[in-house]
Amino acid sequence: MYLKFSLVLSFFLTFASFFFSPPFASSKTIDEEINEISRQIADLENAISPLKKESASLQQKINSAKIQISKTESQVQDLSKRLIDKESDLEVQKILLSSRVRRYYINSKKYNPLLIFFSAAASTDLVRQYSWYQSVISQDKATISRYIQDIITLNQNKVRLEAEKLKLASLKQNMESRFGFLSGEIKKAEDYKKVLSQRQQQLIAEKNAMFNTSVGDVSVSDDPASRVDYNPGFSPAFAAFSFGAPHRKGMSQFGAFGRAKNGQNYETILKAYYGDIRIETVDMPGSIKTTVGVLPFEDNYLVGIAEMPAKWGEDGGMEALKAQAIAARTYALNSTGWSMSNRNSTGTICVTEACQVYKTSRLNSPGLWKNAVAETRGKVIVSNKTSNIFSTFYASTAGGAINGYTSNDHSVSQTWDTKCGNQSCWPNEAYEKVAGSGWFYKGWYKTRSNLSCGRSHPWLNQSEFADILNAVLYFSNTHDSTHLSQYDTGGCFGGRDPDSWSPDELKRQVADKGGPISAVNSILVDYSTAGYTQKVRFSTDKGDFAFNGDEFKEIFTLRAPGAITLKSSLFNIEKK
Repeated sequence: MYLKFSLVLSFFLTFASFFFSPPFASSKTIDEEINEISRQIADLENAISPLKKESASLQQKINSAKIQISKTESQVQDLSKRLIDKESDLEVQKILLSSRVRRYYINSKKYNPLLIFFSAAASTDLVRQYSWYQSVISQDKATISRYIQDIITLNQNKVRLEAEKLKLASLKQNMESRFGFLSGEIKKAEDYKKVLSQRQQQLIAEKNAMFNTSVGDVSVSDDPASRVDYNPGFSPAFAAFSFGAPHRKGMSQFGAFGRAKNGQNYETILKAYYGDIRIETVDMPGSIKTTVGVLPFEDNYLVGIAEMPAKWGEDGGMEALKAQAIAARTYALNSTGWSMSNRNSTGTICVTEACQVYKTSRLNSPGLWKNAVAETRGKVIVSNKTSNIFSTFYASTAGGAINGYTSNDHSVSQTWDTKCGNQSCWPNEAYEKVAGSGWFYKGWYKTRSNLSCGRSHPWLNQSEFADILNAVLYFSNTHDSTHLSQYDTGGCFGGRDPDSWSPDELKRQVADKGGPISAVNSILVDYSTAGYTQKVRFSTDKGDFAFNGDEFKEIFTLRAPGAITLKSSLFNIEKK
Protein backbone atom coordinates (compact mmCIF):
# COMPACT_ATOMS: atom_id res chain seq x y z
CA MET A 1 0.00 0.00 0.00
CA TYR A 2 2.55 2.59 1.11
CA LEU A 3 4.92 1.41 -1.61
CA LYS A 4 2.25 2.48 -4.12
CA PHE A 5 1.96 5.86 -2.43
CA SER A 6 5.73 6.23 -2.62
CA LEU A 7 5.68 5.40 -6.30
CA VAL A 8 3.07 8.09 -6.93
CA LEU A 9 4.98 10.67 -4.90
CA SER A 10 8.17 9.68 -6.68
CA PHE A 11 6.35 10.08 -9.99
CA PHE A 12 5.27 13.62 -9.12
CA LEU A 13 8.77 14.56 -7.96
CA THR A 14 10.19 13.17 -11.21
CA PHE A 15 8.04 15.51 -13.29
CA ALA A 16 8.01 18.50 -10.93
CA SER A 17 10.69 20.39 -12.84
CA PHE A 18 8.85 19.82 -16.10
CA PHE A 19 5.52 20.85 -14.60
CA PHE A 20 6.76 24.20 -13.27
CA SER A 21 8.93 25.11 -16.23
CA PRO A 22 7.78 27.65 -18.86
CA PRO A 23 5.55 25.96 -21.47
CA PHE A 24 7.87 26.40 -24.43
CA ALA A 25 11.24 26.97 -22.80
CA SER A 26 12.62 23.64 -24.06
CA SER A 27 14.90 23.45 -27.07
CA LYS A 28 13.12 20.26 -28.16
CA THR A 29 11.02 20.21 -31.31
CA ILE A 30 7.26 20.40 -30.93
CA ASP A 31 6.76 16.76 -31.82
CA GLU A 32 9.48 15.70 -29.37
CA GLU A 33 7.70 17.61 -26.63
CA ILE A 34 4.34 16.10 -27.65
CA ASN A 35 5.92 12.65 -27.59
CA GLU A 36 7.43 13.28 -24.17
CA ILE A 37 4.12 14.51 -22.80
CA SER A 38 2.29 11.53 -24.26
CA ARG A 39 4.74 9.20 -22.54
CA GLN A 40 4.28 11.08 -19.27
CA ILE A 41 0.50 10.75 -19.52
CA ALA A 42 0.86 7.02 -20.17
CA ASP A 43 3.24 6.65 -17.18
CA LEU A 44 0.83 8.62 -15.04
CA GLU A 45 -2.08 6.40 -16.08
CA ASN A 46 -0.03 3.32 -15.17
CA ALA A 47 0.91 4.86 -11.80
CA ILE A 48 -2.60 5.78 -10.73
CA SER A 49 -4.33 2.70 -12.16
CA PRO A 50 -3.56 0.44 -9.12
CA LEU A 51 -4.50 3.29 -6.78
CA LYS A 52 -7.83 3.67 -8.54
CA LYS A 53 -8.45 -0.07 -8.17
CA GLU A 54 -7.51 -0.03 -4.48
CA SER A 55 -9.58 3.09 -3.98
CA ALA A 56 -12.60 1.38 -5.55
CA SER A 57 -12.01 -1.71 -3.39
CA LEU A 58 -11.72 0.43 -0.27
CA GLN A 59 -14.91 2.25 -1.13
CA GLN A 60 -16.71 -1.08 -1.41
CA LYS A 61 -15.29 -2.17 1.96
CA ILE A 62 -16.30 1.14 3.53
CA ASN A 63 -19.83 0.74 2.19
CA SER A 64 -19.90 -2.83 3.52
CA ALA A 65 -18.64 -1.64 6.91
CA LYS A 66 -21.33 1.06 6.98
CA ILE A 67 -23.99 -1.57 6.32
CA GLN A 68 -22.57 -3.87 9.02
CA ILE A 69 -22.34 -1.01 11.53
CA SER A 70 -25.93 -0.07 10.80
CA LYS A 71 -26.97 -3.70 11.27
CA THR A 72 -24.99 -3.93 14.53
CA GLU A 73 -26.49 -0.70 15.81
CA SER A 74 -29.94 -2.13 15.05
CA GLN A 75 -29.07 -5.32 16.94
CA VAL A 76 -27.75 -3.32 19.90
CA GLN A 77 -30.96 -1.29 19.95
CA ASP A 78 -33.01 -4.50 19.84
CA LEU A 79 -30.98 -6.02 22.68
CA SER A 80 -31.34 -2.86 24.73
CA LYS A 81 -35.12 -2.99 24.29
CA ARG A 82 -35.20 -6.68 25.22
CA LEU A 83 -33.04 -5.98 28.28
CA ILE A 84 -35.42 -3.26 29.41
CA ASP A 85 -38.37 -5.65 28.95
CA LYS A 86 -36.58 -8.45 30.82
CA GLU A 87 -35.55 -6.15 33.63
CA SER A 88 -39.16 -4.93 33.91
CA ASP A 89 -40.42 -8.52 33.99
CA LEU A 90 -37.82 -9.35 36.64
CA GLU A 91 -38.94 -6.47 38.84
CA VAL A 92 -42.56 -7.65 38.57
CA GLN A 93 -41.51 -11.21 39.35
CA LYS A 94 -39.49 -10.04 42.34
CA ILE A 95 -42.54 -8.19 43.69
CA LEU A 96 -44.73 -11.27 43.20
CA LEU A 97 -42.14 -13.51 44.86
CA SER A 98 -41.76 -11.15 47.78
CA SER A 99 -45.50 -11.10 48.30
CA ARG A 100 -45.73 -14.88 48.11
CA VAL A 101 -42.79 -15.43 50.46
CA ARG A 102 -44.35 -13.04 52.95
CA ARG A 103 -47.65 -14.90 52.82
CA TYR A 104 -45.80 -18.22 53.00
CA TYR A 105 -43.91 -17.03 56.07
CA ILE A 106 -47.09 -15.83 57.78
CA ASN A 107 -48.94 -19.00 56.97
CA SER A 108 -46.00 -21.17 57.93
CA LYS A 109 -46.20 -19.70 61.39
CA LYS A 110 -49.75 -20.88 61.50
CA TYR A 111 -48.67 -24.38 60.58
CA ASN A 112 -48.34 -26.66 63.64
CA PRO A 113 -47.43 -30.36 63.19
CA LEU A 114 -49.20 -31.22 66.50
CA LEU A 115 -52.34 -29.54 65.17
CA ILE A 116 -52.17 -31.74 62.09
CA PHE A 117 -51.62 -34.78 64.37
CA PHE A 118 -54.63 -34.00 66.67
CA SER A 119 -56.97 -32.56 64.03
CA ALA A 120 -57.49 -35.01 61.24
CA ALA A 121 -60.14 -32.81 59.62
CA ALA A 122 -57.82 -29.82 59.24
CA SER A 123 -54.67 -31.69 58.44
CA THR A 124 -55.46 -32.37 54.77
CA ASP A 125 -56.14 -28.68 53.93
CA LEU A 126 -53.12 -27.46 55.82
CA VAL A 127 -50.79 -29.91 54.10
CA ARG A 128 -52.28 -29.02 50.70
CA GLN A 129 -51.85 -25.28 51.38
CA TYR A 130 -48.35 -25.74 52.63
CA SER A 131 -47.40 -27.76 49.54
CA TRP A 132 -48.96 -25.16 47.22
CA TYR A 133 -46.91 -22.34 48.75
CA GLN A 134 -43.76 -24.43 48.42
CA SER A 135 -44.52 -25.14 44.75
CA VAL A 136 -45.26 -21.51 43.86
CA ILE A 137 -42.15 -20.28 45.62
CA SER A 138 -40.04 -22.87 43.75
CA GLN A 139 -41.56 -21.74 40.44
CA ASP A 140 -40.92 -18.09 41.27
CA LYS A 141 -37.36 -18.92 42.22
CA ALA A 142 -36.89 -20.78 38.91
CA THR A 143 -38.40 -17.88 36.93
CA ILE A 144 -36.21 -15.34 38.70
CA SER A 145 -33.19 -17.54 38.08
CA ARG A 146 -34.09 -17.75 34.36
CA TYR A 147 -34.64 -14.01 34.12
CA ILE A 148 -31.33 -13.33 35.79
CA GLN A 149 -29.57 -15.72 33.39
CA ASP A 150 -31.32 -14.05 30.41
CA ILE A 151 -30.26 -10.66 31.65
CA ILE A 152 -26.69 -11.84 32.10
CA THR A 153 -26.70 -13.29 28.56
CA LEU A 154 -28.28 -10.19 27.06
CA ASN A 155 -25.79 -7.95 28.84
CA GLN A 156 -22.92 -10.10 27.59
CA ASN A 157 -24.27 -9.91 24.03
CA LYS A 158 -24.74 -6.18 24.35
CA VAL A 159 -21.18 -5.73 25.55
CA ARG A 160 -19.93 -7.92 22.68
CA LEU A 161 -21.98 -6.01 20.10
CA GLU A 162 -20.86 -2.68 21.51
CA ALA A 163 -17.27 -3.90 21.16
CA GLU A 164 -17.97 -5.03 17.58
CA LYS A 165 -19.55 -1.69 16.83
CA LEU A 166 -16.48 0.15 18.14
CA LYS A 167 -14.21 -2.17 16.17
CA LEU A 168 -16.22 -1.62 12.97
CA ALA A 169 -16.29 2.12 13.52
CA SER A 170 -12.51 2.13 14.02
CA LEU A 171 -12.04 0.01 10.88
CA LYS A 172 -14.36 2.29 8.92
CA GLN A 173 -12.45 5.35 10.13
CA ASN A 174 -9.13 3.78 9.12
CA MET A 175 -10.47 2.81 5.72
CA GLU A 176 -11.96 6.25 5.18
CA SER A 177 -8.63 7.79 6.16
CA ARG A 178 -6.84 5.56 3.66
CA PHE A 179 -9.54 6.20 1.08
CA GLY A 180 -9.22 9.95 1.62
CA PHE A 181 -5.47 9.75 1.11
CA LEU A 182 -5.91 7.65 -2.02
CA SER A 183 -8.57 10.02 -3.34
CA GLY A 184 -6.24 12.94 -2.74
CA GLU A 185 -3.38 11.25 -4.57
CA ILE A 186 -5.62 10.27 -7.46
CA LYS A 187 -6.99 13.82 -7.68
CA LYS A 188 -3.45 15.20 -7.78
CA ALA A 189 -2.60 12.76 -10.53
CA GLU A 190 -5.75 13.55 -12.49
CA ASP A 191 -5.17 17.30 -12.11
CA TYR A 192 -1.59 16.86 -13.28
CA LYS A 193 -2.75 14.77 -16.20
CA LYS A 194 -5.30 17.46 -17.08
CA VAL A 195 -2.57 20.11 -17.11
CA LEU A 196 -0.45 17.91 -19.35
CA SER A 197 -3.37 17.40 -21.72
CA GLN A 198 -3.91 21.16 -21.89
CA ARG A 199 -0.26 21.70 -22.63
CA GLN A 200 -0.42 19.00 -25.26
CA GLN A 201 -3.27 20.87 -26.89
CA GLN A 202 -1.22 24.07 -26.80
CA LEU A 203 1.60 22.32 -28.60
CA ILE A 204 -0.80 20.92 -31.18
CA ALA A 205 -2.25 24.40 -31.65
CA GLU A 206 1.26 25.74 -32.31
CA LYS A 207 1.86 22.88 -34.73
CA ASN A 208 -1.29 23.94 -36.59
CA ALA A 209 -0.46 27.66 -36.69
CA MET A 210 0.04 27.50 -40.45
CA PHE A 211 -1.53 30.68 -41.77
CA ASN A 212 -2.04 34.38 -41.23
CA THR A 213 -5.30 35.55 -39.72
CA SER A 214 -5.87 38.35 -42.22
CA VAL A 215 -5.61 38.81 -45.97
CA GLY A 216 -2.56 41.05 -45.71
CA ASP A 217 -0.98 42.97 -48.56
CA VAL A 218 -2.31 40.68 -51.29
CA SER A 219 -5.21 38.33 -51.77
CA VAL A 220 -4.63 34.73 -50.78
CA SER A 221 -3.47 32.72 -53.78
CA ASP A 222 -5.62 29.88 -55.06
CA ASP A 223 -4.25 26.35 -54.74
CA PRO A 224 -5.87 24.02 -57.32
CA ALA A 225 -4.87 20.93 -55.31
CA SER A 226 -6.88 22.15 -52.31
CA ARG A 227 -10.09 22.49 -54.31
CA VAL A 228 -12.89 19.93 -54.34
CA ASP A 229 -12.58 19.46 -58.12
CA TYR A 230 -8.98 18.27 -57.92
CA ASN A 231 -8.31 14.75 -59.23
CA PRO A 232 -5.98 12.88 -56.84
CA GLY A 233 -5.55 9.99 -59.27
CA PHE A 234 -7.22 7.31 -57.18
CA SER A 235 -10.68 6.33 -56.03
CA PRO A 236 -12.33 6.24 -53.60
CA ALA A 237 -10.77 9.43 -52.29
CA PHE A 238 -11.65 11.44 -49.17
CA ALA A 239 -10.82 15.00 -48.10
CA ALA A 240 -11.77 17.34 -45.28
CA PHE A 241 -12.61 20.91 -46.30
CA SER A 242 -12.73 23.83 -43.88
CA PHE A 243 -15.15 26.71 -44.26
CA GLY A 244 -13.02 29.71 -43.33
CA ALA A 245 -10.31 30.17 -40.72
CA PRO A 246 -9.27 30.77 -38.02
CA HIS A 247 -11.27 32.35 -35.17
CA ARG A 248 -14.21 33.49 -37.33
CA LYS A 249 -15.02 36.46 -35.06
CA GLY A 250 -15.86 40.03 -35.95
CA MET A 251 -15.47 41.37 -39.47
CA SER A 252 -14.74 39.02 -42.34
CA GLN A 253 -12.40 40.88 -44.68
CA PHE A 254 -13.48 38.96 -47.76
CA GLY A 255 -17.07 39.28 -46.55
CA ALA A 256 -16.64 43.07 -46.30
CA PHE A 257 -15.20 43.03 -49.83
CA GLY A 258 -18.21 41.08 -51.09
CA ARG A 259 -20.62 43.42 -49.32
CA ALA A 260 -18.86 46.49 -50.77
CA LYS A 261 -19.09 45.00 -54.28
CA ASN A 262 -22.77 44.46 -53.54
CA GLY A 263 -23.24 48.20 -52.87
CA GLN A 264 -23.03 48.42 -49.05
CA ASN A 265 -21.23 51.39 -47.44
CA TYR A 266 -18.72 51.07 -44.60
CA GLU A 267 -21.28 51.81 -41.87
CA THR A 268 -23.66 49.08 -43.07
CA ILE A 269 -20.73 46.67 -43.35
CA LEU A 270 -19.50 47.36 -39.81
CA LYS A 271 -22.98 47.05 -38.31
CA ALA A 272 -23.40 43.70 -40.06
CA TYR A 273 -20.32 42.35 -38.25
CA TYR A 274 -20.32 44.19 -34.90
CA GLY A 275 -24.04 44.45 -34.14
CA ASP A 276 -25.55 47.29 -32.08
CA ILE A 277 -22.94 49.99 -32.73
CA ARG A 278 -22.54 53.51 -34.03
CA ILE A 279 -19.70 55.29 -35.80
CA GLU A 280 -18.36 58.40 -34.03
CA THR A 281 -15.71 60.90 -35.00
CA VAL A 282 -13.51 61.82 -32.03
CA ASP A 283 -10.18 63.50 -31.34
CA MET A 284 -7.36 61.01 -31.83
CA PRO A 285 -4.11 60.75 -29.86
CA GLY A 286 -1.16 62.21 -31.72
CA SER A 287 0.91 59.02 -31.43
CA ILE A 288 0.78 55.37 -30.42
CA LYS A 289 3.31 53.13 -28.67
CA THR A 290 4.27 50.11 -30.74
CA THR A 291 6.89 47.40 -30.41
CA VAL A 292 8.93 49.24 -33.07
CA GLY A 293 8.71 52.59 -31.28
CA VAL A 294 6.31 55.52 -30.88
CA LEU A 295 4.64 56.35 -34.19
CA PRO A 296 2.33 59.19 -35.32
CA PHE A 297 -1.07 57.60 -35.07
CA GLU A 298 -3.15 58.67 -38.10
CA ASP A 299 -0.46 59.61 -40.63
CA ASN A 300 2.04 56.83 -39.99
CA TYR A 301 0.76 53.89 -37.95
CA LEU A 302 -2.67 53.57 -39.59
CA VAL A 303 -1.30 54.21 -43.09
CA GLY A 304 1.21 51.41 -42.48
CA ILE A 305 -1.44 48.85 -41.44
CA ALA A 306 -1.13 45.98 -43.94
CA GLU A 307 -4.27 43.97 -43.22
CA MET A 308 -6.28 44.35 -46.44
CA PRO A 309 -5.11 44.57 -50.09
CA ALA A 310 -5.15 48.19 -51.28
CA LYS A 311 -5.97 46.98 -54.79
CA TRP A 312 -9.43 45.98 -53.61
CA GLY A 313 -10.28 49.67 -53.80
CA GLU A 314 -9.86 49.46 -57.57
CA ASP A 315 -12.30 46.52 -57.81
CA GLY A 316 -15.38 47.91 -56.05
CA GLY A 317 -14.02 47.42 -52.55
CA MET A 318 -13.36 51.00 -51.42
CA GLU A 319 -16.05 50.81 -48.74
CA ALA A 320 -14.42 47.60 -47.46
CA LEU A 321 -11.11 49.49 -47.13
CA LYS A 322 -12.87 52.21 -45.13
CA ALA A 323 -14.54 49.63 -42.89
CA GLN A 324 -11.09 48.07 -42.33
CA ALA A 325 -9.55 51.44 -41.48
CA ILE A 326 -12.21 52.15 -38.83
CA ALA A 327 -11.97 48.64 -37.39
CA ALA A 328 -8.15 48.82 -37.29
CA ARG A 329 -8.23 52.28 -35.67
CA THR A 330 -10.69 51.10 -32.99
CA TYR A 331 -8.74 47.88 -32.38
CA ALA A 332 -5.47 49.79 -31.90
CA LEU A 333 -7.00 52.29 -29.47
CA ASN A 334 -8.70 49.57 -27.43
CA SER A 335 -5.49 47.51 -27.31
CA THR A 336 -3.52 50.43 -25.86
CA GLY A 337 -6.08 51.34 -23.17
CA TRP A 338 -7.77 54.31 -24.86
CA SER A 339 -11.47 54.77 -24.04
CA MET A 340 -14.22 57.30 -24.67
CA SER A 341 -13.89 58.57 -21.10
CA ASN A 342 -10.12 58.35 -20.83
CA ARG A 343 -8.61 59.66 -24.06
CA ASN A 344 -5.05 58.61 -23.15
CA SER A 345 -3.35 55.56 -24.65
CA THR A 346 -0.91 54.06 -22.15
CA GLY A 347 -0.30 50.59 -23.55
CA THR A 348 1.84 49.21 -26.35
CA ILE A 349 0.63 47.34 -29.43
CA CYS A 350 2.67 44.80 -31.39
CA VAL A 351 3.16 45.13 -35.14
CA THR A 352 2.68 41.45 -36.06
CA GLU A 353 -0.42 39.41 -36.80
CA ALA A 354 -0.69 38.71 -33.05
CA CYS A 355 -2.08 42.29 -32.92
CA GLN A 356 -2.22 44.17 -36.21
CA VAL A 357 0.35 43.95 -38.99
CA TYR A 358 2.26 47.21 -39.54
CA LYS A 359 4.77 47.37 -42.40
CA THR A 360 6.96 50.17 -43.67
CA SER A 361 6.42 48.78 -47.19
CA ARG A 362 2.70 49.55 -46.85
CA LEU A 363 3.53 52.96 -45.35
CA ASN A 364 5.77 53.76 -48.31
CA SER A 365 3.30 52.45 -50.92
CA PRO A 366 -0.21 52.57 -49.44
CA GLY A 367 -2.23 53.05 -52.64
CA LEU A 368 -5.96 53.54 -52.05
CA TRP A 369 -5.55 52.33 -48.46
CA LYS A 370 -4.22 55.80 -47.56
CA ASN A 371 -7.38 57.32 -49.01
CA ALA A 372 -9.51 55.02 -46.85
CA VAL A 373 -7.61 56.09 -43.72
CA ALA A 374 -7.89 59.79 -44.61
CA GLU A 375 -11.59 59.64 -45.48
CA THR A 376 -12.42 57.99 -42.13
CA ARG A 377 -10.00 60.08 -40.05
CA GLY A 378 -10.95 60.04 -36.35
CA LYS A 379 -13.81 57.58 -36.84
CA VAL A 380 -14.18 54.75 -34.30
CA ILE A 381 -16.74 52.06 -33.55
CA VAL A 382 -18.72 52.67 -30.35
CA SER A 383 -21.04 50.20 -28.60
CA ASN A 384 -24.57 51.55 -28.14
CA LYS A 385 -24.83 49.48 -24.97
CA THR A 386 -21.69 50.78 -23.24
CA SER A 387 -20.96 54.01 -25.18
CA ASN A 388 -17.36 52.83 -25.34
CA ILE A 389 -15.06 51.21 -27.86
CA PHE A 390 -14.24 47.49 -27.74
CA SER A 391 -11.94 44.96 -29.37
CA THR A 392 -13.00 44.91 -33.02
CA PHE A 393 -11.82 41.48 -34.10
CA TYR A 394 -11.49 40.69 -37.79
CA ALA A 395 -10.02 37.94 -39.96
CA SER A 396 -9.73 36.93 -43.59
CA THR A 397 -12.56 34.44 -43.96
CA ALA A 398 -15.19 32.96 -41.63
CA GLY A 399 -16.69 30.46 -44.06
CA GLY A 400 -20.02 32.26 -44.19
CA ALA A 401 -20.78 31.99 -40.46
CA ILE A 402 -19.53 34.52 -37.91
CA ASN A 403 -19.00 33.41 -34.31
CA GLY A 404 -20.29 35.56 -31.47
CA TYR A 405 -17.99 37.11 -28.85
CA THR A 406 -17.95 39.66 -26.04
CA SER A 407 -15.45 42.48 -25.43
CA ASN A 408 -15.64 45.32 -22.91
CA ASP A 409 -19.25 44.29 -22.11
CA HIS A 410 -20.25 44.64 -25.76
CA SER A 411 -21.65 41.40 -27.19
CA VAL A 412 -21.57 40.44 -30.86
CA SER A 413 -24.07 37.77 -31.82
CA GLN A 414 -23.44 34.76 -34.05
CA THR A 415 -24.63 35.51 -37.55
CA TRP A 416 -24.63 34.13 -41.08
CA ASP A 417 -22.63 36.29 -43.49
CA THR A 418 -24.93 35.69 -46.43
CA LYS A 419 -27.12 37.73 -48.75
CA CYS A 420 -30.28 36.30 -47.16
CA GLY A 421 -28.91 36.89 -43.64
CA ASN A 422 -29.34 33.29 -42.54
CA GLN A 423 -28.34 29.71 -43.31
CA SER A 424 -30.93 29.13 -46.05
CA CYS A 425 -28.78 30.58 -48.86
CA TRP A 426 -25.46 29.34 -47.46
CA PRO A 427 -22.95 28.51 -48.84
CA ASN A 428 -23.67 29.65 -52.41
CA GLU A 429 -24.62 33.23 -51.49
CA ALA A 430 -22.09 33.82 -48.75
CA TYR A 431 -20.43 37.20 -49.27
CA GLU A 432 -16.97 35.65 -48.97
CA LYS A 433 -17.73 33.26 -51.82
CA VAL A 434 -19.03 36.15 -53.91
CA ALA A 435 -15.73 37.95 -53.21
CA GLY A 436 -13.73 34.90 -54.29
CA SER A 437 -11.95 34.00 -51.05
CA GLY A 438 -9.54 31.12 -51.55
CA TRP A 439 -10.06 30.23 -47.87
CA PHE A 440 -13.85 30.01 -48.07
CA TYR A 441 -13.79 26.25 -48.78
CA LYS A 442 -10.30 24.81 -48.64
CA GLY A 443 -8.48 21.54 -48.01
CA TRP A 444 -5.39 22.32 -45.93
CA TYR A 445 -2.31 20.18 -46.51
CA LYS A 446 0.74 22.48 -46.27
CA THR A 447 2.57 24.01 -43.33
CA ARG A 448 2.90 27.72 -42.76
CA SER A 449 6.34 27.62 -44.36
CA ASN A 450 4.73 25.91 -47.38
CA LEU A 451 6.09 22.42 -46.69
CA SER A 452 3.81 19.73 -48.11
CA CYS A 453 5.18 16.94 -45.84
CA GLY A 454 5.13 14.32 -48.57
CA ARG A 455 1.62 15.23 -49.80
CA SER A 456 0.78 16.99 -53.06
CA HIS A 457 -2.92 17.37 -52.17
CA PRO A 458 -5.30 16.94 -49.21
CA TRP A 459 -6.96 13.76 -50.50
CA LEU A 460 -6.75 10.48 -48.57
CA ASN A 461 -7.15 6.95 -49.86
CA GLN A 462 -9.54 4.38 -48.38
CA SER A 463 -7.10 2.87 -45.88
CA GLU A 464 -5.83 6.28 -44.71
CA PHE A 465 -9.31 7.61 -44.12
CA ALA A 466 -10.47 4.38 -42.45
CA ASP A 467 -7.49 4.68 -40.09
CA ILE A 468 -8.66 8.17 -39.10
CA LEU A 469 -12.19 6.91 -38.53
CA ASN A 470 -10.84 4.11 -36.32
CA ALA A 471 -8.99 6.77 -34.29
CA VAL A 472 -12.21 8.76 -33.94
CA LEU A 473 -14.07 5.58 -32.99
CA TYR A 474 -11.50 4.79 -30.30
CA PHE A 475 -11.61 8.35 -28.94
CA SER A 476 -15.42 8.47 -28.90
CA ASN A 477 -15.40 5.36 -26.69
CA THR A 478 -12.48 6.24 -24.40
CA HIS A 479 -11.82 10.00 -24.70
CA ASP A 480 -8.14 9.08 -24.65
CA SER A 481 -6.01 10.52 -27.47
CA THR A 482 -2.62 9.48 -26.04
CA HIS A 483 -1.82 7.00 -28.82
CA LEU A 484 -3.70 8.68 -31.66
CA SER A 485 -1.07 11.06 -33.02
CA GLN A 486 -0.37 10.77 -36.73
CA TYR A 487 1.54 7.65 -37.74
CA ASP A 488 2.67 9.16 -41.05
CA THR A 489 4.34 12.55 -40.55
CA GLY A 490 5.70 12.82 -44.07
CA GLY A 491 9.03 13.85 -42.60
CA CYS A 492 7.59 16.90 -40.80
CA PHE A 493 7.23 17.85 -37.13
CA GLY A 494 10.31 16.03 -35.87
CA GLY A 495 9.17 12.54 -36.83
CA ARG A 496 6.60 10.10 -35.52
CA ASP A 497 5.52 9.88 -31.91
CA PRO A 498 6.92 6.55 -30.61
CA ASP A 499 3.73 6.06 -28.58
CA SER A 500 1.50 6.45 -31.63
CA TRP A 501 -0.32 3.26 -32.58
CA SER A 502 0.20 1.85 -36.05
CA PRO A 503 -2.92 1.38 -38.21
CA ASP A 504 -2.83 -2.36 -37.43
CA GLU A 505 -2.57 -1.79 -33.67
CA LEU A 506 -5.36 0.75 -33.83
CA LYS A 507 -7.53 -1.81 -35.61
CA ARG A 508 -6.86 -4.25 -32.78
CA GLN A 509 -7.75 -1.60 -30.19
CA VAL A 510 -11.17 -0.88 -31.74
CA ALA A 511 -12.09 -4.52 -32.38
CA ASP A 512 -14.29 -4.53 -29.27
CA LYS A 513 -15.64 -1.01 -29.92
CA GLY A 514 -17.57 -1.63 -33.13
CA GLY A 515 -14.57 -1.70 -35.47
CA PRO A 516 -12.25 -1.90 -37.15
CA ILE A 517 -13.61 0.13 -40.05
CA SER A 518 -12.05 -0.82 -43.40
CA ALA A 519 -14.32 0.76 -45.99
CA VAL A 520 -16.51 3.87 -46.10
CA ASN A 521 -19.59 3.73 -48.31
CA SER A 522 -21.13 7.17 -47.79
CA ILE A 523 -20.80 10.36 -45.73
CA LEU A 524 -23.38 12.83 -44.43
CA VAL A 525 -22.57 16.05 -42.55
CA ASP A 526 -25.04 17.85 -40.25
CA TYR A 527 -24.59 21.63 -39.85
CA SER A 528 -25.89 23.54 -36.85
CA THR A 529 -27.78 26.81 -37.32
CA ALA A 530 -25.22 28.20 -34.87
CA GLY A 531 -22.52 27.95 -37.55
CA TYR A 532 -20.56 24.76 -36.86
CA THR A 533 -20.46 21.14 -37.95
CA GLN A 534 -22.63 19.28 -35.49
CA LYS A 535 -22.40 15.64 -36.63
CA VAL A 536 -20.48 13.62 -39.17
CA ARG A 537 -22.23 10.40 -40.22
CA PHE A 538 -20.56 7.47 -41.96
CA SER A 539 -21.94 4.32 -43.52
CA THR A 540 -19.16 1.71 -43.35
CA ASP A 541 -18.50 -1.99 -43.66
CA LYS A 542 -19.01 -2.15 -39.87
CA GLY A 543 -22.32 -0.32 -39.90
CA ASP A 544 -23.35 3.29 -39.42
CA PHE A 545 -21.50 5.71 -37.14
CA ALA A 546 -22.28 9.28 -36.08
CA PHE A 547 -19.49 11.32 -34.50
CA ASN A 548 -19.58 14.67 -32.72
CA GLY A 549 -18.21 17.38 -35.02
CA ASP A 550 -15.74 18.85 -32.53
CA GLU A 551 -14.38 15.40 -31.59
CA PHE A 552 -14.00 14.44 -35.24
CA LYS A 553 -12.10 17.67 -35.97
CA GLU A 554 -9.76 17.16 -33.02
CA ILE A 555 -8.87 13.57 -33.86
CA PHE A 556 -8.70 14.22 -37.61
CA THR A 557 -6.10 16.93 -36.93
CA LEU A 558 -4.13 14.57 -34.66
CA ARG A 559 -4.24 11.51 -36.89
CA ALA A 560 -4.25 12.81 -40.47
CA PRO A 561 -0.91 12.24 -42.26
CA GLY A 562 1.53 15.03 -43.08
CA ALA A 563 0.21 18.55 -42.62
CA ILE A 564 -3.38 17.69 -43.54
CA THR A 565 -5.65 19.40 -41.04
CA LEU A 566 -9.00 21.05 -40.37
CA LYS A 567 -8.80 24.76 -39.63
CA SER A 568 -12.41 25.47 -38.76
CA SER A 569 -15.19 23.97 -36.66
CA LEU A 570 -17.39 24.50 -39.74
CA PHE A 571 -16.22 21.81 -42.16
CA ASN A 572 -17.28 19.19 -44.67
CA ILE A 573 -16.03 15.75 -45.71
CA GLU A 574 -15.95 14.94 -49.44
CA LYS A 575 -15.84 11.50 -51.05
CA LYS A 576 -15.18 10.89 -54.73
